[in-house]
Amino acid sequence: MVRNEPPFLPIALLISLIFAEFYKLENNTLQNITNTMRESFKSGSSFGVASGIITTLGLVMGLSTGTHSIIAVIGGILSIAIADGLSESTAMHISRKSENKDMNYVRESTFSTLVSKFFITLTFAIPFLLIDLHTAMKVDILWGLFLTALISYLVSPKQKWEKGRDILEHLVIVAFVVVVTYYAGEWLHAKFS
Repeated sequence: MVRNEPPFLPIALLISLIFAEFYKLENNTLQNITNTMRESFKSGSSFGVASGIITTLGLVMGLSTGTHSIIAVIGGILSIAIADGLSESTAMHISRKSENKDMNYVRESTFSTLVSKFFITLTFAIPFLLIDLHTAMKVDILWGLFLTALISYLVSPKQKWEKGRDILEHLVIVAFVVVVTYYAGEWLHAKFS
């Protein structure tokens, strides 16, 4: 059995490129959009995107290394998009209702959680439909890190240098999930194959 190591070099390269680009941005159009977005949509969509990235990357890494099956990975991604999207939008609905938020706020945050979680999650399936398993894993890692940096930058209300700290914090969490689920899948594959 050939052992595949997680692609740390592309991750490090992407992180450095993202930081370099974010520090160059001035009056970013996307930043302006998020600043004018209604709080309900911003809350739901940022939650859905972040959850979609972290959950899907964990699933992709674990299933890829554990099963070495593209069909299992795509099936897992589709399951996450549907079941977890509905689950988390329901949780958002209940949470916002418990805070006595206006019903429009509750509906908008619920809907934006569902839509963002569903579509962000499905984007992680695209590489597995087009390329081989191990390359698709690498593409998904890069895509997840990029999206994490982007959403972190857009929702952070802080000054530029503090945004970098927020981005780094969130990237570390994503990297931790990738590494732990990668090795969990490797262990399961070794144990039960």
